[in-house]
Amino acid sequence: MGENIENPGVFPLFEAIKMAEELELDLVEISPNADPPVCKITDFQKFLYQQKKKAKEMKANASKVVVKEIRFGPNTDEHDYQFKLKHAQSFLKEGSKVKAYVFFKGRSILFSEQGEKLLLRFAVELEEFGKAEQLPKLEGKRMIMMLSPAKKK
Repeated sequence: MGENIENPGVFPLFEAIKMAEELELDLVEISPNADPPVCKITDFQKFLYQQKKKAKEMKANASKVVVKEIRFGPNTDEHDYQFKLKHAQSFLKEGSKVKAYVFFKGRSILFSEQGEKLLLRFAVELEEFGKAEQLPKLEGKRMIMMLSPAKKK
């Protein structure tokens, strides 16, 4: 029931309301879906304040997901590939997700297998830093693959 009630238990509604009025407090329904519904005798304004405070703390503790993008062409040179691989490693180490994609211009869409091989190789080489969330898939002129950071031990 409330902080100052010695015997919590199941009470009829009118009796609970009467108890709340005697203490000059409010009867607040905590969980309406329970059987029977759970109520508490407390100051309603204080209850609202505590709810807002809890929600604010939960929001502050929630981790924000950052997604970094790395773009390749279907015929990306080895040096460029290694350069982008190092960037992806640092992104995954700092806890960001990496969205790697191959962008096909014009007729280069004919090299979609080459782009898929490139992304799969990219995922294999980054295995110790993160794992692929999905296999490469073609969306319009882009072949996209998401990598999420590995869990820290």
